[in-house]
Amino acid sequence: MADLRLALLLNAVSPAVGGVLVRGEKGTAKSTAVRALSALLPPVAVVADCRFSCDPAAPDPLCPDGPHPEVRAVDRPARMVELPVGASEDRLVGALDIERALSEGVKAYQPGLLAEAHRGLLYVDEVNLLHDHLVDLLLDAAAMGASHVEREGVSVRHAARFLLVGTMNPEEGELRPQLLDRFGLTVEVAASRDPRERAEVVRRRLAHDADPAAFAAAWAAQEAELRERVVRARALLPKVALSDRRLRQIAATCAAFEVDGMRADIVVARTATALAAWDGREEVLTADVRQAALLALPHRRRRNPFDAPGLDEEKLDRALEEFDEDDEGPDDDGPDGPGGGPQGPAEDGPGGDAPEGGAQDTSPSQAPEQPGPAPRGAGEAGPGTGGGDTAQEPADAPEPASGEEAGQGSAAPAAGAAEQPAVAAHEPFRTRRLDVPGLGEGADGRRSRARTAHGRTTGARRPRGALGRLHLAATVQAAAPHQRARGRSGTGLVLRRDDLREAVREGREGNLVLFVVDASGSMAARRRMGAVKGAVLSLLLDAYQRRDKVGLVTFRGSGAELALPPTSSVEAGAARLERLPTGGRTPLAAGLLRAHEVLRVERMRDPSRRPLLVVVTDGRATGGPEPLSRAARAASLFAADGTASVVVDCESGPVRLGLAAELTRSLQGTLVTLDELRADNVTSLVHSVRGHRVAA
Repeated sequence: MADLRLALLLNAVSPAVGGVLVRGEKGTAKSTAVRALSALLPPVAVVADCRFSCDPAAPDPLCPDGPHPEVRAVDRPARMVELPVGASEDRLVGALDIERALSEGVKAYQPGLLAEAHRGLLYVDEVNLLHDHLVDLLLDAAAMGASHVEREGVSVRHAARFLLVGTMNPEEGELRPQLLDRFGLTVEVAASRDPRERAEVVRRRLAHDADPAAFAAAWAAQEAELRERVVRARALLPKVALSDRRLRQIAATCAAFEVDGMRADIVVARTATALAAWDGREEVLTADVRQAALLALPHRRRRNPFDAPGLDEEKLDRALEEFDEDDEGPDDDGPDGPGGGPQGPAEDGPGGDAPEGGAQDTSPSQAPEQPGPAPRGAGEAGPGTGGGDTAQEPADAPEPASGEEAGQGSAAPAAGAAEQPAVAAHEPFRTRRLDVPGLGEGADGRRSRARTAHGRTTGARRPRGALGRLHLAATVQAAAPHQRARGRSGTGLVLRRDDLREAVREGREGNLVLFVVDASGSMAARRRMGAVKGAVLSLLLDAYQRRDKVGLVTFRGSGAELALPPTSSVEAGAARLERLPTGGRTPLAAGLLRAHEVLRVERMRDPSRRPLLVVVTDGRATGGPEPLSRAARAASLFAADGTASVVVDCESGPVRLGLAAELTRSLQGTLVTLDELRADNVTSLVHSVRGHRVAA
């Protein structure tokens, strides 16, 4: 937790650092730590009665509540505004009353969360699950420092500068690269494995639950001291000097790690300056640059979605030493944490077993017992160690199928062998797009056609509940015939609620892509399984880019298993695939039945998300009586449900049985070979499942 506390407090000292992204497993107090930050932020001076928190020293001349000719300043606590994952666009940017705008000619605007967060903190829990259109609005506001609301020619603009803090569990999927780069710093958080530390966490939680007021009072003194230290650091920040040597050191470090763009250099410079101010110094040291790089660079080094954020600390030290021309003092342990140093609190915190001497004497296992961050100890997981990235943990390998491989016959040469070790996947490639036929109404994505809140306008309809996007032409057309009967006398339209029409838009949705992968002995030949894994990895990458959920069912030996329940984390799917063993019989029917059950449950959980079944097999089926007939009957269940399906035929060699084509007919799906899956092997990248179904 030391890195987390340090990153949050550095942003409190210098909001220009650009916010914090907190990555970690569930139950590690990510949200608790972020919510505690608002109590340490200094009060904010605002113009009285301004809904947009204008600064009395320089009111926004374009403020919707302005102009402010007579400024009356008031102080209020800094706000922490939470953006729910399921928030609407109007809740985020604000809502315009289009009916009043058309009939009365006034801009009736209700501010949204961006206005509330101006000059404060905007917190997004589970930020990786935020809808794409909300991410786009956040990116625009973060880039311009302002929010613009446009509705059918009616426009409102207001300032929106805020500290962006997000938390996420990597198991549930990664962030879009554009939003990831907007976070100045990133921190990996993992639960302590020290029994004493875990016991202290429970002890404090129970004490808080028993008497919240007394618990808060016990820590009030240290919290007040931290707040004062933030104020002192803010005052010192303009005096901190960043020498040309340190600036070259920062630039060389960012270049050595091949980060994209220039934002990393700027963030590292700002973070190093804030570190010096936090320690009460007016000069940036090498240790400041090192700590800043550890916080600012890991999430900027990813080259593909399956790369875990991380930083090679030995490489970092080499880059720093190369451009550090002379000794600057004892840098080995980095800058003192907020609990140590010349201005840090020296007394123990109340309750628990906190060691004497303040946070600067705290061991890594005791770090969470102090309210302020301490330097990273040798045993702590920092950014890049991957300590909290549980998305990369493999699934338990299935038990070897002993004694069941006999009698496979010549159709599967490797089927009689024991479980084979995992085979490395071939290099992924760009795949042709596979989409679900028809018109859906699922979550915004980039795969199949759907009615969405964004996209091209295809028609108009009466509003269902609150008015969404107004279809101006249809609204005027509905109201025009009744103007004389309604006694229109002025220039504005006489509108009634029944006249309003909202736009019907068509865009793209994300789907649930469920992979059913044959891991049996018939696929165990190393060259074939490597190609199969490469194909599935390519499809996973395509699913990441198209905002799909993914799941993975594997079958081998005596049955099938759900290796990856449906999730937004394609990284988890790639990790399971990498460690997938092979060997045993080919229970194709069991794999299909398991997949059918998974889709049945998911339809109840999320009925609007349409599934796409991708079966990766050579079509062989063994084990039990009439295995091919049982597989065909299982496949017909998907056809009866109308589930779109694709069969990737992995059969190779001069003699081919064509069993994958028979399976495709039972599924009423689409058949593609591994070669046909590549986008560069077809003339068109758009491949409709409906248009290429195998004739029954």
